[in-house]
Amino acid sequence: MAERIDMEEAKASNGEAHLDENMVNGLDSHKKSGSESLSERVKRIVKANMLVILTVAGVIIGVIIGLAVREASPTRVQIIYIGFPGELLIRLLKMIIIPLVVCSLVSGAASIDPKALGKLGGWAMLFFLITTLIASSIGVIMAFIIKPGAVTGTKPIIAGLDENVPPPKEIIDSFLDLIRNIFPSNLVSAAFQSYATGYKLVKINITDPSSNITVEKVPIGTDQDGMNILGLVVFAIVFGVALRKLGDEGEILIKFFNSFNEATMVLVSWIMWYAPIGIMFLVAGKIVEMENVGELFASLGKYIACCIVGHAIHGALVLPGIYFIITRKNPYTFLWGIFTALATAFGTSSSSATLPLMMKCVEEKNGVSKHISRFILPIGATVNMDGAALFQCVAAVFIAQLNDTSLNFIQIITILVTATASSVGAAGIPAGGVLTLAIILEAIGLPTNDISLILAVDWIVDRTCTVLNVEGDAFGAGLLQHFVDRTSKNGGEELNEVKVGQTESAPEHSPLIEKQKAAEARHNEKESVM
Repeated sequence: MAERIDMEEAKASNGEAHLDENMVNGLDSHKKSGSESLSERVKRIVKANMLVILTVAGVIIGVIIGLAVREASPTRVQIIYIGFPGELLIRLLKMIIIPLVVCSLVSGAASIDPKALGKLGGWAMLFFLITTLIASSIGVIMAFIIKPGAVTGTKPIIAGLDENVPPPKEIIDSFLDLIRNIFPSNLVSAAFQSYATGYKLVKINITDPSSNITVEKVPIGTDQDGMNILGLVVFAIVFGVALRKLGDEGEILIKFFNSFNEATMVLVSWIMWYAPIGIMFLVAGKIVEMENVGELFASLGKYIACCIVGHAIHGALVLPGIYFIITRKNPYTFLWGIFTALATAFGTSSSSATLPLMMKCVEEKNGVSKHISRFILPIGATVNMDGAALFQCVAAVFIAQLNDTSLNFIQIITILVTATASSVGAAGIPAGGVLTLAIILEAIGLPTNDISLILAVDWIVDRTCTVLNVEGDAFGAGLLQHFVDRTSKNGGEELNEVKVGQTESAPEHSPLIEKQKAAEARHNEKESVM
C-alpha cells in the first residue's frame, strides 16, 4: 500500500497529475466559455497569469521611472537609494542559494538510483556541451558577419575602467584553479570564497652568467570573495550518493534535507511576489546610472548589437528548435511557463540568484519532476553558460578586429574550445563572464587591457547573457523529463528510479538501530499491558 502511494506521489511530481489537471481545467473552461462573459474570461486569464503580468509591468515601469529620473540629474547617493528595493531582491535570492543548492542536490542524488543518476548526469552534460558549442559558433559567425571591431577612425577608449580589468593569468593556471575549486579545502569558506591564482616575482640565483633572467613569476594561491558554487555542487552530489549507500541509516538525514528543501521552496514562493517590485527598481536604478549613453552606443553599438542578436538567435530559434525536434512539443509554451524566471534573470543579471525562481516555475508551470529539476538546475546554473560563451567569442573577435589582428583557423578553433571550457568556471554572478574572457585573449595572444571596453557595456550584454543561460538550464530539465518519461514507458528499469524516488535497497544492519527498535517494542508492550 505504501509503495502504491509513493508511486502516485511520484507520478504527480513528474507532471502527470499536473497535465491531467490542466486537461480538466481546459475542459471546464471550454464548457464555461459559452456561459461566462468576456469580462469574466479576462479576469480568469489575468488571475492565472498575475505574476507574469506584474513582472512584465515591473520591467516597463522601471524603464519609465529610470528615464524620468535621469532628467532630474540625481546625485550618486540618490541613485543608490533608488536602487535599494532592487538590492533587497538580490539579497533575498542570494540568501537562499546555498541551502537550496545543497539540500536539493543532496536529496536529489540520494533519491535517484546511482545508475540512473549517471545516465541523467551524462545526458545533461552532453546537452550542455552541445548547446554551449553551438552558442560559441554563433558568436564567432555573428562577429565575422557584423564585424563590430572594424571601426573607422581611432579605436574607442573608455576612461576610468582600466583599474577594473582582471590581471592576465596563464591558461594552465586557470584550468588548475577550476579543478581546485571542485575540491574545496573548507566547505564553510566555499560558501563565500573561491580559490584563485595570483603571481609573485621571486628572485632566482643566476647560475648562467650570460642569462638576463633575474626574477621568476611564481603562481601564488589566494582566496577571493565569491561563492565557490562548483565545489558545493560536487560535494552535495557525492554526499547524497553516500547517504543512499547507508540504506535505512541514512533515511533520517535524507528526510531532513527533503524537509529543508521544501521549506526553502515555500520561502521562494513568497519572494516571487516581491520580485516585480524589486525588478522594477533594479531596472530603474541601472538606467539612471548610465553615463554618456549616446557616445557609448556610437562607439560600441555594433558590438552590443552583435551580442544581443546572437543571444536572440540562440534563445529564440536554436534552443526551442532542439526542444521541439526531440519532444515534439511547443517550446514557446514551455518558455511562457518560465517567463517570470527569465524576467528576474534580466533584472538581477545573475543566474545563481534566478535559480530558486526557475525551480519553482519549471515544476509548477511545466510539469518537471522535483527529482529532476532540483538535481539538474543547480548543476546547469554552474556549468551551463551558453550566453557567456557566445558573448566571449564575440568579444574575442571584436578585440582582434580592433587591433587589426587577422585570426587564422587554429585561433578560431582555440576561441571556440577555450570559450566553451572556460564558461564552465564562469561565476553565476553579474560580470562573471568578463573575468574568464582574459583566458581566451591570453590563449590567442591578444592584449587583455581592451577588456575595459567590454566592461563599459557589460551591464547591457550581461542581462541577455543571463536570460540565455537560465533558458538553456530550463530546456535541459524539460528534455531530461521527456527522456525519463519515454524510457519509463519503454520499460527502462534504471530510470524508473527517478520517478519512484527513494528505492528500496538492502538495509545495512546497525546495532544502534536494532537496539532502538527493541526498546520501542518493549515500550509498546508495556503500554498494551497498562
